[in-house]
Amino acid sequence: MFDLDRWREIFQSISKNKLRSALSGFTVAFAILLFTLLFGIGNGLQNTFKNEFAKDAMNSIYIWSNNTTIAYKGNQIGRKIQFKNDDFTYIKENYGDKIQTISPRIQRSENVVYKDEKDNYTIRGVYPEYYVLESAEVTEGRFLNYRDIQERGKVVVIGRMVEKDLFGQLSAFGKQINIGGIMYKVIGVFSDPGGDSDERYIYTPFSTMQRMYGNNDYVDEFGITYNPDLSIDEAIAFSSELHRELKKKHNVSPNDQRGIGLDNYATNNKEVSGMMFGLSILILVIGFGTLIAGVVGISNIMVYIVKERTKELGIRKAVGATPSMIVAMIMQEAVFITAISGYAGLLLGIGILEIAGPSLEKYFILNPSVSQPVVIGATLTLVCAGLIAGYLPAKKAAKIKPVVALNSD
Repeated sequence: MFDLDRWREIFQSISKNKLRSALSGFTVAFAILLFTLLFGIGNGLQNTFKNEFAKDAMNSIYIWSNNTTIAYKGNQIGRKIQFKNDDFTYIKENYGDKIQTISPRIQRSENVVYKDEKDNYTIRGVYPEYYVLESAEVTEGRFLNYRDIQERGKVVVIGRMVEKDLFGQLSAFGKQINIGGIMYKVIGVFSDPGGDSDERYIYTPFSTMQRMYGNNDYVDEFGITYNPDLSIDEAIAFSSELHRELKKKHNVSPNDQRGIGLDNYATNNKEVSGMMFGLSILILVIGFGTLIAGVVGISNIMVYIVKERTKELGIRKAVGATPSMIVAMIMQEAVFITAISGYAGLLLGIGILEIAGPSLEKYFILNPSVSQPVVIGATLTLVCAGLIAGYLPAKKAAKIKPVVALNSD
C-alpha cells in the first residue's frame, strides 16, 4: 500500500484519464453526499420527536374525565363524568403491579402576585410522583413530599419562567406569593425539558388544592407511568384495559371516546418508531442505491483503463509481475478514487447540514446531523465499494497473457 512507485503509477493513470476519473469520483461523492443529507434529515426528524416526548416521561399515561357524547344505561348525552379519590384507590389496588408511579391532578388558572409583579398562571395540585411524569428538574429547594400532602401545606414549587416573571434576577426560594388571595411559600424552583411553556406551571400539594377549591374529593385527571418492564404492546394492552374498566365503573358507553379520555405515550412511541424505521429503510435504500451506481461507474472506468493499458500490463507480466501484483495495483487505484471522492461528499454533506440546520427547524427538523458510527460505517462502505469496483477489472487484468498483450493495438 505504501509502495512509492505504485502510487506514482496510480497518479499517472488518473492524470491520463482526468475526465473519466472525475466523473466516476463525482458519482461516488454525490452518492455519499445524498446519503449524508438524507441520514442527517432523518436524524433531525427523530430529534424533533424526541424533543416533543421529552416534555413528559416516555412511559406516561394520562386519563381525564369529560362530558359524555353517547346516551348509555339510562344516562343522557352530555353527562359530566367526575373522577374522585376512590378512583385513585381503585387504580392503585387493581393495577399496582403494572404501575411505576401515579398521581391525581387538579388544575386551575389563578392570578399570582409578588409585591408589584403579577400574572396569570396554571396551578396544579399533584402528588410528589408527578415530578417523574413531567421529567422536571429541581434547580433550587425541593419538590413536594408526602408531609406536604398530609399537612395540606400552603407551599408551592414554581417553574423557572414564573420565577423570572415575578422575581426578575432575585431568587424565589423561601419567598411568599399570593395565589388567588391566599399566601403560599415557595419551597422550590424547577426547570423542564418541555421549554418555557412547561416552566410557567405552579405545583402545590393535591390535598391542599382539594380543600381550597371546593373542599371535596374531586379529581380532574390521573397521570401514570407504567412499569418499565412492560413491553410497548403490554403497556398498550394495560391502558386499554384500564380505560375499559373505568368506563364500566362510571357507566360510560364503550364507544364513547370523549366521556373518559386516555393518552398512552406507548401508542405514540410505537407509531413514531414504525414511521422512523420506515424512513430509515428508505434512506438506506436510496443512499446505497446511489452508491451502487457510483461503484458501477468506477468499475466501468477501471475496465476501460485496463483496456488502454493492455500493453503496459503485458510488459509488466513479461518482466515478472505476478497476477496478484496486477490485481493489487488495479484495486488500490479503485479504492483510492472511491475513498477520496466519498470523503469529499461526506465532508460536504456534514458542512451543508451544519449551515442549513438552524433554518430547518421551522420544517420540524431539529439539529440534523450524522453520528460517529455513521461516519465509521461510511468509511467501511467506501473501502468495500472501492474493492468491489476494482475487483472485476483487476481480475481481467490478471488474466492477460504477455504475448497477447504485446500484440494488441
